[in-house]
Amino acid sequence: MRPRALAALLGLLAAAVLTAGCGRQRAATDAIPGHTLTIYSSLPLIGPSAAGAEAVLAGERRALAQARGRIGRYAVVLKALDDATPSGEDWDPGQTTINAHIAQKDLTAVGYLGDFNSGASAVAIPVLGRVGIPEISPTSTAVGLTSQEPGAAPGEPAKYYPTGQRNFVALPPNDDVQAAAEVRLQKSLGCQRTFVLNDGPFDGYATAVSFELVANAGGLHVVANQAFDPRTTNYASLALSVAQSGADCVLISALPGHHAVPLTEQLAAAMPRARIFAVSALAQPSYIDPSAGGIPAQLDPRVLIAAPAVAAGAGLAAVPGTADVPGFYAAYGYEAMRMLLAAIGRATGGGRHAARRSRVLAALFTLRSAGGPLGSFAVRANGTTTLTGCAIYRLSAGRMALWYEDRATPS
Repeated sequence: MRPRALAALLGLLAAAVLTAGCGRQRAATDAIPGHTLTIYSSLPLIGPSAAGAEAVLAGERRALAQARGRIGRYAVVLKALDDATPSGEDWDPGQTTINAHIAQKDLTAVGYLGDFNSGASAVAIPVLGRVGIPEISPTSTAVGLTSQEPGAAPGEPAKYYPTGQRNFVALPPNDDVQAAAEVRLQKSLGCQRTFVLNDGPFDGYATAVSFELVANAGGLHVVANQAFDPRTTNYASLALSVAQSGADCVLISALPGHHAVPLTEQLAAAMPRARIFAVSALAQPSYIDPSAGGIPAQLDPRVLIAAPAVAAGAGLAAVPGTADVPGFYAAYGYEAMRMLLAAIGRATGGGRHAARRSRVLAALFTLRSAGGPLGSFAVRANGTTTLTGCAIYRLSAGRMALWYEDRATPS
């Protein structure tokens, strides 16, 4: 990874933590006044990840609508915030900080669904934690957000929780779990030497590191874990060096910016026999659908994507506006909202008692969920869940087609 890029990112994250604690801001009242509870959703609603983010939001809205927007005497309102900017490729650290502060300053805020990307969640968690706002991410997967297990960076996850209290739940299987499924997939297809390419901080690098660690432990040789420049589209030289490395498989660990498609095309041209694997962040029309600027259809047989699994018969493909988007996005958005509503219901006695953030947070961390699109699972004390299912997708005509599910528990 480029030292300057890593230093810049760590500086931004450190600034967000310091801003959150500067001057020991007045904590919001634990008891929420009135009879309106506000849930904030922070997602990149513009840019290459927008389709997936909109599907997450659609799932959240559907779950709230099924609850008729009420828990007893309380009206529950969802406010959607955009953590991307028109000038950027994806989520923006400054905009994410603004979003978190909007929720932090709202005395009616009872929860925060987000962020979409792990790097954005790293910015938001300490801001919201200062006032005890529970946060659930439907899609963040970086190990270091919740654990100091291999794959976490120095100081993680403690630096995201300045009060010492956990306020964040990462709903999907984390990078370590998904990496184990990815390694099993690659080994089953005969991969012996995998070259990993990442687009740098935060998400691409974190996912790549987890894969490298799991692969090395699992007997799959990683030729290199190399950062590439996401600001260009000419990767001919990089593709040639990967081809000359002797790798027979390539893993692209990146966000779906303008760089991901040309990188894939040029790798495929330089390595006509190599298999190409993509992380779940690339499960977006902007990467998989030619009509949306994605990779050409002739590459479909060569590209496989591992992503969080959804229970059979979840039925969320019919969520309005998500027909062309991988179904797990709507499912995880739906379940994140359902979890938060369940925690609020438990903490308020079905809406009969006073709403307190501390009680909602406590209820969230003892939650067991069943009957939803993800099956049965529980929330662990560190903010991870017991979900371990991953799905392996092939590409077909601009869409992801489920090949099989990997529900083995990682070692």
